[in-house]
Amino acid sequence: MAKTETPAENAQLKDIISHAKEYGFVYPSSEIYDGLQAVYDYGAYGVELKNNLKRLWWETMTRVQDNIVGIDAAIFMHPTTWKASGHVDSFNDPMIDNKDSKKRYRADVLVEEHAAVIERAGDLERAKSLTAALARMLEAEDLDGVRDLITNEGIKCPISGTSNWTDVRQFNLMFSTQVGSVAEDSSTIYLRPETAQGIFVNFLNIQKTARMKVPFGIAQIGKAFRNEIVARQFIFRMREFEQMEMQFFIRPGTEMDWYKYWSETRMKWHLALGTPPEKLRKHDHEKLAHYANAAMDIEFDFPFGFKEVEGIHSRTDFDLKSHQEFSKKKQQYFDPEINQNYIPYVVETSIGADRLFLLTLCNAYTVEETEEKSRTFLKLHPAVAPVKAAILPIVKKDGLPEKAQEIVQALKYDFNIIYEDSGSIGKRYTRQDLIGTPFCIAVDHQTLEDNMVTIRHRDTTEQERVPISELHGRITEATSFRRIFEKL
Repeated sequence: MAKTETPAENAQLKDIISHAKEYGFVYPSSEIYDGLQAVYDYGAYGVELKNNLKRLWWETMTRVQDNIVGIDAAIFMHPTTWKASGHVDSFNDPMIDNKDSKKRYRADVLVEEHAAVIERAGDLERAKSLTAALARMLEAEDLDGVRDLITNEGIKCPISGTSNWTDVRQFNLMFSTQVGSVAEDSSTIYLRPETAQGIFVNFLNIQKTARMKVPFGIAQIGKAFRNEIVARQFIFRMREFEQMEMQFFIRPGTEMDWYKYWSETRMKWHLALGTPPEKLRKHDHEKLAHYANAAMDIEFDFPFGFKEVEGIHSRTDFDLKSHQEFSKKKQQYFDPEINQNYIPYVVETSIGADRLFLLTLCNAYTVEETEEKSRTFLKLHPAVAPVKAAILPIVKKDGLPEKAQEIVQALKYDFNIIYEDSGSIGKRYTRQDLIGTPFCIAVDHQTLEDNMVTIRHRDTTEQERVPISELHGRITEATSFRRIFEKL
């Protein structure tokens, strides 16, 4: 049976999902109505963490890089956009049903997960041969061959335990809807399945108004929608999700150099954020999308195995050339350095904001066992932690709350700060550990005399006495994106 998760890995993911809900990071959407499959809402701390991750990516692209600007394109686009991009004809996944369990699966995922089991068992060559065979069949659209591969490998449904499979069929992933005030006059449009096309159709607008010269990039963060056959593994695969994409426009013939550059640059970014090197790996695509001449994924070792977080693709000139053909409007760039007009090639970086969120949460979830007790905390990088510091008066009297509020007022315009005065100081420390707050600042009676407070550090639980006047500088230094940027 194809299986990618051990019982321990299943338990770890369940613990993370439970923690995410209990401490205000992620909730099932519409939960009071029993939820909606594969749709989630971000809570008070989840939205802060996600926004910090998006802002870090945005500033990496548009500030650290000198030749990238941003855009925010509409979700709805002219339907011909998706014909030109190939999504109407080619945006499909192969699906297969088990007749006994009535469960539906992506046929390619079944084979890939089976190959992963074989690889972990030590037979790397057989695993590679299996994935290569799958790639050839999908490229040739040999769906009967894919079904035979599943059958011959003895891949079984995890629910029923049988190999009683239907034929493999293609399933288009785009959501469609109607636009127009009267049903008879309405026309079909699509919820965008990716954010890239909004960049491509605005290529010349951005190039001219932002006065950009090739090579240059356009970055975008936005919602995308896919009617996934099997949406699972918490927020890893959802039907409504957020993408952070950058399209880098380059001179034809230089694409492989830029492809290598962005592959290395994006890997450095993940490492700079604190992701352990052993938890990341590169995976080169054997089956390329219709628009690509090279593609690779950056994969993270989630509790359910290595899975894609970010893709880097050399898209050639497919997109701009196709939009030029369908729109009948030239999408060419005049390069003054070589005195030529041409359609630029593109190298794309595409990362899922929700997958990056899940990577960050999995990476941060820490359980420390000592002889005395067990401590759970989120070891988040201070730059992306949802709350930067908690101000905690030891007691709710004797002028300590008022002194603590003075500190809150001095810090809250520059940092997300929490004030809390209920419960024992130990319990308040624990609550902050569980949401990943890097600094707890205790205000005691001595503070009223010497204007000094006690800072408790989340990761070590060590405490130190510092002047109130130093708090802003210390928090600024620890939580600045500069600490990440300097590692790039």
